[in-house]
Amino acid sequence: MLLSSEEILRRQNHDLTISPFNPSRLNPNSYDLSLHNELLIYEEIVLDAAAPNRYRRIEIPAEGLILQPNFLYLGRTVEYTETHRLVPMVRGRASLSRLGLFVCPGGSLGHCGYCGTWTLELHCVQPVKIYPGMQVCQILYAELAGHCEDYSSDKHQNSHDIQPSHLYRELGFDDSDVQMELNFDSIVADR
Repeated sequence: MLLSSEEILRRQNHDLTISPFNPSRLNPNSYDLSLHNELLIYEEIVLDAAAPNRYRRIEIPAEGLILQPNFLYLGRTVEYTETHRLVPMVRGRASLSRLGLFVCPGGSLGHCGYCGTWTLELHCVQPVKIYPGMQVCQILYAELAGHCEDYSSDKHQNSHDIQPSHLYRELGFDDSDVQMELNFDSIVADR
């Protein structure tokens, strides 16, 4: 069962925390979260699940940034959230999907007890301009049946930054295969 906006408001600072919180961002059964002014982009030709991949930070200027197709951008929410006794879920906004920008296609299900900002996966089907602080996704809360221990992994808990993949920790990191560097600036300039 999803929480209504009234229930989200009632449970704010009890079972859930959204900070900063603005009641005007409440929807009938969700709350709109906004995009921070930084992105990460990987600098590898091949992303390796068994190794840490190099990345760099990009700032989204106030006048906006044009995202390019065929690249994965990682961003984060401005809002810090805490969730207890509920399951948080983050979904992209339909308004952005209709522009060909897809947010959180894979990382949308959170854990009971998660505390932190949300890392967002962004990709687009054609160039699209984004802005810092724009409402980019929605957080929803579901009731949980049965007892559950709060999430306590050191992988993402209490994050205040964009989190690249840490899957390599599960797969036994081996850095013997050095990857070629992707020259992102020249690719974007050629478009």
